[in-house]
Amino acid sequence: MPSHDKVRAIALEQTGAVEADHHGFPSFRVGGKIFATLRADPARLMVKLAPEDQHNLSEAHPGVIEPVPGYWGRKGATYVAYDRIDEALAVMLLRLAWSGVARKPRRRGPGPSSGSGDPGPGDSR
Repeated sequence: MPSHDKVRAIALEQTGAVEADHHGFPSFRVGGKIFATLRADPARLMVKLAPEDQHNLSEAHPGVIEPVPGYWGRKGATYVAYDRIDEALAVMLLRLAWSGVARKPRRRGPGPSSGSGDPGPGDSR
């Protein structure tokens, strides 16, 4: 079973991952988006998973991996009792969470060319 520090290290091993505060505890982000959060007491990791992965992993590890109650859980937020899993599972969960967030395109706000087919400044179309 990985320690709090080991889970943190695994999260930060993901390409482009950075640690930032999230309401007083560590969160791990890629491209500005959270893929995991970590608590020491209770020993709980939250990973953002695809719904199918969340369902399958929760069924395979009852009482250890479970959806966060409510809205966030329906969006993929998944609790993991990291003191009850092995390191290989921690690595897999953090890689799944990272890949799901890292592959999503970043949202772009409206720009000068928003709503038209004309390129904006610096656009070489």
